[in-house]
Amino acid sequence: MDTQPNRNLQGVAATLLSTLFAGLAPILGKLAYQAQVAPTTLVALRTALAAGLLWVMYLLFWRRYIHIDRHNLVGCVGMGLANGLGSLLYYNGLSRVDASLAHLLYSMYPFWVFIFLSAAGHPVSRLSLMRLAMALVSVFLLTWQGAGLVDPLGVTLMISAGALYGFHLVLGQWTLADVHSRTVTLYGLTTMAVVVGIPFLLQSQPVEPISTSGWTAILLLAIFPTALARLLVFAGLRNLGGFQTALLGLAEPLVAVTLAFVLLGESFTAPQWLGAALFAVSVLLIRRDTGLQVIDEEAWWDNLFTSPKVGGSKEAADG
Repeated sequence: MDTQPNRNLQGVAATLLSTLFAGLAPILGKLAYQAQVAPTTLVALRTALAAGLLWVMYLLFWRRYIHIDRHNLVGCVGMGLANGLGSLLYYNGLSRVDASLAHLLYSMYPFWVFIFLSAAGHPVSRLSLMRLAMALVSVFLLTWQGAGLVDPLGVTLMISAGALYGFHLVLGQWTLADVHSRTVTLYGLTTMAVVVGIPFLLQSQPVEPISTSGWTAILLLAIFPTALARLLVFAGLRNLGGFQTALLGLAEPLVAVTLAFVLLGESFTAPQWLGAALFAVSVLLIRRDTGLQVIDEEAWWDNLFTSPKVGGSKEAADG
């Protein structure tokens, strides 16, 4: 019989693995830009490929997760809409600022999760508040250099993308009360593909030719940060709830920053290092935050590989 601490640990493991994959996103995005792939083309093609890959996998192996009722479909579409708009902002912002800085700004989404869940009456610990305050201070240190803001438009796009991702996580917590995480992933990502595909189809200029290196970056983006990362993050979200999943996801920018330094040759100024250090401390403090909650009686492993019980309680909806 599985225990609550074990289910918490399994949920944490799923979320951290998803952050490893998601941390590849800005690196692969920059590599695609180096191959002369436009932001709109990049986000449209990687999302369409990821959604297509999921549909093939579900039709072959997971057909039972395709069924969804109308009410829950609306919730999944709402999540996909928020995440799709956020993706457009993210990849346009990524084209204007360094990958390391961009992803750190995007990863401030726990602040937005806090606002959304607090407005809905969700309790938040004092430690979580302190961690979020540290993250806000780090934003200032990361983005202000010399006399002004580092590319104001790029910074605004990345922070706005994080806000939309935070809203998508909150919607996911509520939606997962009644729907399996795989079903949510499928319809959320399919909606994303439609949302980001519209600007791509409506652009006035013809699509630029894409080189082999460009297609390689797009394909890797579709598989790891887009498809697999979402499958894992929703598995973790089902056990932990939106706010704690967001806090655990702060490990993601550490992966992105490290890879940006090693693979792209980026670097930080002294104030940015201080901001990054504050960010890292907020991540490490999660070990002292005892607010992890499980929202389903089944083990995470069973949720990942077997059909779960249908339905959820009010406690599940509240995370």
